[in-house]
Amino acid sequence: MIKKYSVLICIIISVILLVIASLFYPGGSLHDKNSTGFDWSKNFISNLFAAKAINGSENPSRFWAIIGMAFHSVGYGIFFIHMSRKISARHVANILKLIGAANILFSFLIITPLHDIMVTISSSLFLIGLFYITVFSLKTKLHLLKFCCIICLLTFYYTLYLYVSGDCGLLAIMQKVSFISSMLLVLGLEYFTKFEDFKRIKQSTQRIQATNR
Repeated sequence: MIKKYSVLICIIISVILLVIASLFYPGGSLHDKNSTGFDWSKNFISNLFAAKAINGSENPSRFWAIIGMAFHSVGYGIFFIHMSRKISARHVANILKLIGAANILFSFLIITPLHDIMVTISSSLFLIGLFYITVFSLKTKLHLLKFCCIICLLTFYYTLYLYVSGDCGLLAIMQKVSFISSMLLVLGLEYFTKFEDFKRIKQSTQRIQATNR
């Protein structure tokens, strides 16, 4: 039971803990260092991980945020490992397994002083994994999930563009949009796909190859 719903459990716990962390955040944002509390449209999730808040106060939200991020990292890692078992192409399955294991480590290290480089690495790993899953999903009959994969990819790419370009105003909002869209997609792929959905791809390919001989 726990194994079956491990991804869902990790994501739910992660969200709850991050929300709790936001309630304990003293205040301060890039827009206003003297603001009070955590503003979801102006503060970044990374603000919750710092030892001190932007306004200079001790940050009691850090404890909750670190544990929340740990559950988030584990949940996403398990997701990629589970998806590797659904895709019949062995080389892609191995890549997803590797991404799942590596993502647990690199995503959690976002809370450290290595934040910027870890964001780049973990985001790249997530995008590579999601790209492979999207390619294989487009060959299935999972029409809604096809659309969701593409939307999530575009949202993620745009968020990364804002991050690289330094547009912090819109980035704070898009970070949450990307975060939510990726969670919903992960849950959709985890619980509404099965090995048979992707197995048909291999069978269809084999029939085409046999016909062309």
